[in-house]
Amino acid sequence: MIDALSPNCEPRPSGRAIDMLVIHYTGMATTAEAIARLRDPLAKVSAHYLIDEDGAIHRLVPEELRAWHAGVSCWRGARDVNDRSIGIELANPGHEFGYRPFPEAQMEAFRRLASDILRRHPIPARNVVGHSDIAPARKQDPGELFDWKGLAAAGIGLWPFEDGAKGQGPAPDLGHAGTGLRRIGYDVSSVHGASAEAVGAFQRHFRPARIDGRVDEETLRLIRLYCWVLDKNADR
Repeated sequence: MIDALSPNCEPRPSGRAIDMLVIHYTGMATTAEAIARLRDPLAKVSAHYLIDEDGAIHRLVPEELRAWHAGVSCWRGARDVNDRSIGIELANPGHEFGYRPFPEAQMEAFRRLASDILRRHPIPARNVVGHSDIAPARKQDPGELFDWKGLAAAGIGLWPFEDGAKGQGPAPDLGHAGTGLRRIGYDVSSVHGASAEAVGAFQRHFRPARIDGRVDEETLRLIRLYCWVLDKNADR
């Protein structure tokens, strides 16, 4: 662990439990540039940790303090995401500067760090999210190349695994995708259904083969399956 402490933080609200883990990519050309920005008082942004592509972990803000990583965001109806979350940045140029796969050394370091955080804080699996999940109109990170499925299999996050639903009855009939996305936690702004941004964020996380913001049959099936998983894992 490399200490590179940022001034961009403040006390958390008294008594606020940490119950969210938010994953980002840096979206900058180099790790050095990202660390400099996350430590720049004028930038007014930060995160608790940054993991380089070689697996080196930089601690920027102590977990007991509030980092400034989520911005305008919402999850499960709550907009105080920075108050209650830990933010991890993964060094990656992002979609603007040449988005690329996350190296195994980086992902292994992430798995170790995230597993340790989950042991120490009451974070339910459904609250392990990407920046794009909590801010779908603004963000794409950590993006479609992030291995959400593999992490869920390792106990980090929640995934609508097909095997878990076999022989357990049908997934719920949600009426429309917006109902299911709202249950999952997305901020669904359209009165008559899901916004294209929320649908696209769900696809980026759970159906990365096609991210178009349109509710096709496969997207709706996965939304229904995820809601079924939520029902069966109410304590997670």
